Amino acid sequence: DEARAAGDELPPLAGVPLAMKDNLNLVGTRTTCASRMLETYQSPYTATCVQRLLDAGCLPLGKANMDEFAFGSSTENSAFHRTCNPWDTERVPGGSSGGSAAAVAAGMATVSLGSDTGGSIRQPAAFCGVVGMKPTYGVVSRYGVTAFGSSLDQVGPFARTVRDLALTMNGLTAGGHDPNDGTSHDADVDHLAHLEDGVSGGRVGIVPALMEAEGLTPEVKHSVEEAASRLERAGAEIVEVHLDHLDAAIAAYYVVGPAEAFSNLARFDGVRYGYQEPGCTSLAEQTARSRAHGFGTEAKRRQLLGAYLLSSGVYDRYYYAAQKARTMIARDYEEAFKQVDVILLPPSPRTAFKFGELSDPTQMYLSDMYTISLNIVGNPGISVPTGLGVDTGLPVGIQLQGPAFGDADLLRYARAVERAFAGESGEPALSVAPDFAGKGGELA
Repeated sequence: DEARAAGDELPPLAGVPLAMKDNLNLVGTRTTCASRMLETYQSPYTATCVQRLLDAGCLPLGKANMDEFAFGSSTENSAFHRTCNPWDTERVPGGSSGGSAAAVAAGMATVSLGSDTGGSIRQPAAFCGVVGMKPTYGVVSRYGVTAFGSSLDQVGPFARTVRDLALTMNGLTAGGHDPNDGTSHDADVDHLAHLEDGVSGGRVGIVPALMEAEGLTPEVKHSVEEAASRLERAGAEIVEVHLDHLDAAIAAYYVVGPAEAFSNLARFDGVRYGYQEPGCTSLAEQTARSRAHGFGTEAKRRQLLGAYLLSSGVYDRYYYAAQKARTMIARDYEEAFKQVDVILLPPSPRTAFKFGELSDPTQMYLSDMYTISLNIVGNPGISVPTGLGVDTGLPVGIQLQGPAFGDADLLRYARAVERAFAGESGEPALSVAPDFAGKGGELA
């Protein structure tokens, strides 16, 4: 306000309140990853993605809750507390970036940052009725992000509107390549330049097999079908495409993901930093007891699985096969994007479920059945709300997937969907969750 009053030139996100997932480092704050293992850990440096938004003018509000070390799809795995869905506090906000999605949905933050390893931005965005994007792998620097799966993780933004999200993407990619991140790409493009160009003459892919998948609820399926119809009326052509090896995506992910998680979390040994079990008399006891008491159930489950998958005699059978499946899935996408500009599909098979409703880990893993494939291949994806479901009255939406480095074009299609479902005033399909509208307005 003082800078504006003085007539100073303001940065593009001046004064915008920002929340950050608690696996993103910000110097002077705790970065706990929602784990007892890092409960008192102080960030010694700032993640590049966070710093770029601060440089763009954002004001940091604080860290957002998450599933421990990003292991989960409901934010029920946090070591500290669960996060509630602002639309129904008896239901989950999705995960693992549930806190980041809920903060925007409740009006507590204008934009937020999450990380997406298997759908952890797009699925909670759908559950909470906000826009959430996983950019192309490497477009947003991963330096300063506590790693889950290094070949899968990607930081991305949540926002109330596609335009707000495009503005945030401009901030995240300003400056291009990050020399601190060996996987970083130079993608300093203007995501707003063609946002309002429409989709006339474009081609939108539909994967028939995914629309008939077991577990897809009628209201979510209807949302996708209605989006296809409205995009067609906006001038796009709807084309059937086939991703023949997509049924292997979940299997491949739950080999690659735990293997990389086991490798990344091996550093938490109770010696150098993190939780240290008191009263230990040897290094072996210190490590074993610190890890046993510092990690939660899901974190232990994934590390145990990763240790097994990388063990002698098992590696070739599973890990090598998963990497072969990854290559075949990537080729399927390459062929599909020769035919279409984007692919339209659900972000999740259902709307937000109640706390404790999915107690079987395997059923919980299937919550990401429509999102995991993009992390396998590294392409961008975005979840856009389309309204409230006819059966549950909870937020429903659609997911758009695009080719690698087609992030700006993907945002153009997302904006077309947003316009197609907007009310007469032109406002997005969903506003701030009703119970939080007043409080959120005051906080924001």
